[in-house]
Amino acid sequence: MITLAASPVLRLGAESPGGLALPAAQPTPGQLYAPRGVYLDAERLIVADSGNHRVLIWQGLPTTDGAPATVVLGQPDFTSEGPAAGGRGPANGLHLPTGVLVVAGRLYVADAWHHRVLVWEQVPERSATPPDYALGQANLNAVEPNRGATPDGQSLYWPYGLGWCAGWFYIADTGNRRVLGWRGLPAPERAPDLVLGQPTPTAHDENRGGAPGPASFRWPHAVAGDATTLYVADAGNHRVLGWSPPPTNDRPADLVLGQPDFASTQELAYHPQGPQRMRFPYALAIAHGRLAVADTANNRVLIWPEAPRTGAFAPADLALGQADLEGNGENRWQAVAPDTLCWPYGLWLHDNRLAIADSGNNRVIIWMLHGANEGAA
Repeated sequence: MITLAASPVLRLGAESPGGLALPAAQPTPGQLYAPRGVYLDAERLIVADSGNHRVLIWQGLPTTDGAPATVVLGQPDFTSEGPAAGGRGPANGLHLPTGVLVVAGRLYVADAWHHRVLVWEQVPERSATPPDYALGQANLNAVEPNRGATPDGQSLYWPYGLGWCAGWFYIADTGNRRVLGWRGLPAPERAPDLVLGQPTPTAHDENRGGAPGPASFRWPHAVAGDATTLYVADAGNHRVLGWSPPPTNDRPADLVLGQPDFASTQELAYHPQGPQRMRFPYALAIAHGRLAVADTANNRVLIWPEAPRTGAFAPADLALGQADLEGNGENRWQAVAPDTLCWPYGLWLHDNRLAIADSGNNRVIIWMLHGANEGAA
């Protein structure tokens, strides 16, 4: 049996002035406003600073609290804000960026309210570097939902989450209530190899137009997985669905977390939650068999040292941000502290480091996970 503990080791964004007051949110190289996406690897940290409509990059992992970013994208400089580069236009601007991802040296950004995914062929090293192209739109100036028409395989509507799992690229196309998947990397106008959660590329009904089940979504927000299981955070149904093995065609899920069965979507608002319930899970991450889920409205991150693969209602072993597995309060109904959370929206797990976009506290926290095998000598 694997046991797990965790401790916060780094905080980015302004510090809280004390009490119930939140950190400052005005744009600077070191402050954040409601970040919703985060990516971490051995070379860099990337944050979707959603409220400031920009992406910040730290080249080299920061080592001190509040360290300033080295690159800003979506704005002309570190002190500008506003959608579409403060009104300069969408070609080099963002409107509520959410998911961020690096694959094969390329940077992908889910530009949610511009209904597209922007792609940089190389991770930029200079601020205000324009993207090379967009997925989901015909060009970098187009921003209409579903390209102003009914959905198809090449259109997007509020894409929030991105994933790269076992050679597949995924987009959580939230507004169309589906997940799109490509074998290998996507390209402009290339149709997806998988439409998960809808019967056809033109369908976009909530829960497929019927009752919730193992093959439907309400608000799919995030995608993560490995060679064994693909996980989707179905936030609107207060659950996580899993497919073991990862699907190559639209089919029912093999796992549900957060609910006792595939038909249930119960929300226990402001009640003790326990290790099995979720409210609006908006993010998830997996590495080395450990699964983390941002149980966003319960102001915690749930951890499974050994990721569940099939079945229902498997309990988490650990809750970050709360004193125990029952708590659910924003900052534990007390003051902002180094280990509290308020509406965590984004996660990334790299080796033993878990990056959390602590959106309601205008910061990103990096936690160190400490695990041990209880059967080891």
